[in-house]
Amino acid sequence: MVKSKVVCGFLGLFVYMVLSELLFLDYLQKMFQSPKKKNIEISRRNYMYESYTDAPLTKGQKKEVIPLCPITSPLLRGPINLTFPSELTFAKVEQKYPQVELGGRYRPHDCQARHRTAIIIPHRDRELHLKFLLYYLHPFLQRQQLDYSIYVIHQAGNYTFNKARLMNAGVREAMQEREWECLFFHDVDLIPIDDRNNYVCGSNPTHVAIAINKFGYKLPYDAYFGGVTAFTPLQYSKINGFPNNYWGWGCEDDDIGLRVYLAKMRVLRPSLEVGRYNMIRHRHDKGNTVNRLRSKYLVKAPENWKRDGLNKDMYEVISRERLPLYTNITVNVGTPAGLHPPP
Repeated sequence: MVKSKVVCGFLGLFVYMVLSELLFLDYLQKMFQSPKKKNIEISRRNYMYESYTDAPLTKGQKKEVIPLCPITSPLLRGPINLTFPSELTFAKVEQKYPQVELGGRYRPHDCQARHRTAIIIPHRDRELHLKFLLYYLHPFLQRQQLDYSIYVIHQAGNYTFNKARLMNAGVREAMQEREWECLFFHDVDLIPIDDRNNYVCGSNPTHVAIAINKFGYKLPYDAYFGGVTAFTPLQYSKINGFPNNYWGWGCEDDDIGLRVYLAKMRVLRPSLEVGRYNMIRHRHDKGNTVNRLRSKYLVKAPENWKRDGLNKDMYEVISRERLPLYTNITVNVGTPAGLHPPP
């Protein structure tokens, strides 16, 4: 898998170089921002949310005003030590975090959150990874004092996996529920290990999973844009979302990185010290084999990105369940032959 990622990376870089008249190193310097001392650039607008004290007021009673949460949460701990208890179950995770509302929603009750973030997780047959991710992600986000919800977008059926279509479906469904200001796309097998890695959006698309243990806690290649990324709804609209034609594994993340460049935006990143993740080991998923056409699609991305993406409705919702730890949305994304697979 690492070798295949490098293939996508080199191909993606080649496309970047063909599109740009700038030298390669000049391009990287302008596109990717890796501050050494500062964390991810974040928007500091003050969002006044609805008060949490919405009980009917008696005559003469004034509505309680809850102050905004601090710009930097006092609850942050920094580096996190991970353990993977074999006896952990979804029920135990639910018992550990009773403050999470139905559907995986949370907001602090002693202050008004400054940021609203939707976490979108593409998923199929990865319950073990999902269990551990939720075990660590809920307290991670709560210590950042965010108003957030977790959406698990589950692909129905046993046809070839299409992570990109699941991402687009997740955006549409999450935004129908609430006007989220930040969309985080999160691989199910990646666990953040430093809560200073803020799950908020900035002035440009953000790549936060930049130091994964599998790659020696460094970028596998300079233009890598996979694992965990973040967009505001406007930024996601500017790149026309994810492409719909990547069936199986490989290069869809590089396509997104290329779309950011084509939309004349740059990529924000935290420091290597903060943007650290541990990947849960696993075998290649059935139905998610390496996409043999991935290189062809990536080369054609500059001519296809405006025609194929969020502007095409390529899914149908089968079910929507508000579970204690997350909202599970099961969708049919079809096959390469069409939305409705052949009988």
